Amino acid sequence: MKNMEECMFKPVKAYWFTKPLIDLLWRSRGIVEATFDLGLTWDEIRVYDGFLIINGHKIYLEEVTPSEPDRVVVYRRDNGEIYEVVRRDDGNYYKLKTTGIDKAPTVEINGIHMHRIIGIDPWSDSRIKTRTAKVRRGDRVLDTCMGLGYTAIHSYLRGARTIYTVEIDPNIIWVAEHNPWSHGLSNNGIKIIRGNIIDVIQYFDENYFDKIIHDPPRFSTRTGDLYGLNLYKEFYRVLKPGGIFYHYTGEPRRHGSPSIVKGIGERLRLAGFHPVVYRVKAQGYIAYKPVY
Repeated sequence: MKNMEECMFKPVKAYWFTKPLIDLLWRSRGIVEATFDLGLTWDEIRVYDGFLIINGHKIYLEEVTPSEPDRVVVYRRDNGEIYEVVRRDDGNYYKLKTTGIDKAPTVEINGIHMHRIIGIDPWSDSRIKTRTAKVRRGDRVLDTCMGLGYTAIHSYLRGARTIYTVEIDPNIIWVAEHNPWSHGLSNNGIKIIRGNIIDVIQYFDENYFDKIIHDPPRFSTRTGDLYGLNLYKEFYRVLKPGGIFYHYTGEPRRHGSPSIVKGIGERLRLAGFHPVVYRVKAQGYIAYKPVY
């Protein structure tokens, strides 16, 4: 395998505030149980009249109140800087979007969120994907589109020895660094590769991965190559015989036409995968590289 340049992941140390949390704190006086990392941990904290003190940091509730109900505000522990986790770049708008006071957030790009959030939270959604791919201890895993990194982290939690996760957009990496649920990307064994999976895939040797999880952005003219036969052939090449390839598609009638989803299955078979089966609960294809 050729050498690739890994991306340095720099988790931001902060306290995180959402509208539901702020509402809870305004209603409270004295000791209250609250979370300041979007639900990962809960601690007892004393709330005063309009402010609280966390580990010596005096934080005024008005200053950390999000400007919109689904935004997330960070109070940085290193310098006291306060800002919302939003970014505008080259005409695109990125937002860390809360899904509940104790749920993993999603990332929204130009108004489109990157995880399922109806009837399921993003963390559980990613757990289903790694379970469907049957990631297990000792596996070498390719996660083709990192996003907030939940799939890579769940692969690590399931015992994978090495996970390569690929992300083309530096703005998404910035959002992930500001998301406490993404900070597991710092774990040893997770390697973040900055680039386009269409190019990065060429760096890997044949029969290199035990499992591949492909969770691309929604199908469009701009993302069509991520659903193309040439890329599927490359996935087949780098997957070990007997290995499993999982391809998220979304619900055919809600996130794309049934013909698009059917075409994905047909191209996977043309690439050599067999059998290729659509799993309704996981909203994607599970495909195998045969052992001859």
